[in-house]
Amino acid sequence: MADSSPATLITLPELVRLQADARALKLPSVKPVRSRQAGLRQSRQKGRGMTFSEVRQYQPGDDIRSIDWRVTARRQAPHTKLYEEERERPVLLIVDLGPTLFFASAGAYKQVRGAQVAALLAWLALWAGDQVGGLVFNDRDLAVLRPARRRKSVLRLLDHLANHQHQGKTPPTPATNSGHGLDTALAEARRVTHTGSRVFIISDFMNITEQTTTLLGAMSRHNSVSAIRIQDPLEKALPSSGRFAVAGPDGPIWFDASNPRFQQAWQGKIDAHEQRLADCFRASGVASATLSTGENPATALRLLLGPGGRIG
Repeated sequence: MADSSPATLITLPELVRLQADARALKLPSVKPVRSRQAGLRQSRQKGRGMTFSEVRQYQPGDDIRSIDWRVTARRQAPHTKLYEEERERPVLLIVDLGPTLFFASAGAYKQVRGAQVAALLAWLALWAGDQVGGLVFNDRDLAVLRPARRRKSVLRLLDHLANHQHQGKTPPTPATNSGHGLDTALAEARRVTHTGSRVFIISDFMNITEQTTTLLGAMSRHNSVSAIRIQDPLEKALPSSGRFAVAGPDGPIWFDASNPRFQQAWQGKIDAHEQRLADCFRASGVASATLSTGENPATALRLLLGPGGRIG
């Protein structure tokens, strides 16, 4: 994907144009699941039945009852029929566009990458024939869109992704006692999430709490939940030397990366947060993956969407 959009903000037309990048991707978790033994195992999800997919050469483990005898006789080698289990399950995208995502030292701002990832997943889910919905929030507003299988629903989601980004040139000032944040969005998501949904949580997870683990665990007990973390390279490690400025609500904050005490303090905070976040995902049973602000979202998703829809 060519990064033609501004690094700090992505607009609705640009999110719509991501259809072109999404066409080259696959979303295994929301596509029909191919079964070698149709009818022998009952799906945990209620589907619309089994439809014929293709015929291929017999492999050890295939159900012999699915052998296509006509093709076998014609090709003089055993061939079996494959079927697709038709499923339609809601895909819910929970997208964090809060103040901490108005930042990047490389590539595009975290809020841009989060919106891009959400748009790609939304288009993929729609083309797979599934319902698409989401919760888009920042520190001031939270928009809830119930899953529906319509292009109009995806466009409404993209519109909220565009409008909930911070659009000023100065960093956002968090609203006092706004009540909005990741925990609020997760609690609200439980109201609109049906059992068996595919849930993607897109955030930098900078403001997790003990309640976050509880909310994620409750959601993952009845749904397939994946966390896509948007991370800036500075949140992994500082450069070894140089003076840098980080924008803040009261103006730029300068730091000297060559200062050993500052390096040690910074790394200590990083390590503590990484451990806390790893414990949160492990305790809640949520699969997780990280996308850097310097990465191409479409390329990264190609690697993250693995067999069964689980993010590696």
